[in-house]
Amino acid sequence: VESFPKGKQGMAMAVYAMGVIVAPIIGPTLGGWITDSYSWRWIFLINIPVGLLSLTLTSLIISDPPYLERKKLSEVKVDYIGLGLLSVGLGFLQVVLDKGQTDDWFGSTFIVWGMVAAAVGLIGAAVWEWRSRDPIVDLHLLTERNFMLSTVTMFLLGVVLYGTTAMLPIFLQTLLGYDAMTSGLVLSPGGIAVLILLPVTGMLMAHIEARWMVMLGALIISVSLFHMAGFNLDITFGMAMWARIYQSLGMAFLFVPINVMAFNFVKREKVNNASGILNLARNMGGSVGIAGVATELSRRSQVHQNILSGHVNTFSDAYQRMVAGSTAALAVRGSNPVQASARAHALVYGLLTRQVTMMAIVDEFWMLGALSLCLIPLVFMMKKVRLRKSTVIAH
Repeated sequence: VESFPKGKQGMAMAVYAMGVIVAPIIGPTLGGWITDSYSWRWIFLINIPVGLLSLTLTSLIISDPPYLERKKLSEVKVDYIGLGLLSVGLGFLQVVLDKGQTDDWFGSTFIVWGMVAAAVGLIGAAVWEWRSRDPIVDLHLLTERNFMLSTVTMFLLGVVLYGTTAMLPIFLQTLLGYDAMTSGLVLSPGGIAVLILLPVTGMLMAHIEARWMVMLGALIISVSLFHMAGFNLDITFGMAMWARIYQSLGMAFLFVPINVMAFNFVKREKVNNASGILNLARNMGGSVGIAGVATELSRRSQVHQNILSGHVNTFSDAYQRMVAGSTAALAVRGSNPVQASARAHALVYGLLTRQVTMMAIVDEFWMLGALSLCLIPLVFMMKKVRLRKSTVIAH
């Protein structure tokens, strides 16, 4: 945004996004290989050399914009109160989202007090930052309509994308028996598809209004999620991989246009602050998406189990035949009658559990697909932005 004129920002943002997309391409497969071959702890340790490389490249390549005024360290005013309130609010909110499902949400005293601390911190930060002369987060940027709506759109996009990315490995590894690396191989081709399509998106930005591209991306993601709602326990590796690719194609039409619309009316000296808010919205959306998927998966599983278990009981002829057949098969393999009967009942319960979890995952895909459609009304409320070679047309 700082380095390119507005007429070239679409393509520049596309090239930048290509770098961002490399991580989802490499991450799932590499992470799966490391987990299967060594230990999940190396998933964290591998960040050390990557972080050192990032610091080195940043110091060598990245430079400050010419309009930025340098100040001595003694002259810098740090908004310690705003920073403290924001840290408390976001920190406790993250803990609540991570631990909520495990601790039964508001049935846990710890979660209740954690939510109170998060609310106090975030509300206090919002009030303080709004009134501060030198805020660490400039909330006044949200008064600009396009930036505010783009921030909301990025939050919802984070919910959908991170929620789906969290749910697919659960489905593949828990129900289909894939190992971590094979599960990663299902996800990674979607990143390659985005990588190929992003330059096309950058070129289209000069000819097609950004709002229409966001609408197209939201529709593609929604349709792909409704397609995933047709998954069952017999799908193949290829079917799962292509479904992920279809979803990823929609992402290519969202990332660049949303960023262009967000920054188009932001003053250049506010770009850094705006970038922080936009990235925070995406990451918090991701946290909410992952927590929401885990919670709804558990609750929908309970709903379906209550329904199905009413048809799976000792008075059902089908149930009795299945248990009898399984008991006979296990007895032939050497189990005594008592053990064979107990294992037969356990097998039936295992089948019930798999079906229940599958039905809950299908519900999740439907809900995320419907949430994707909610992005479209937000698009119509934004101001028009169309990039040209040397000008920007905005209404």
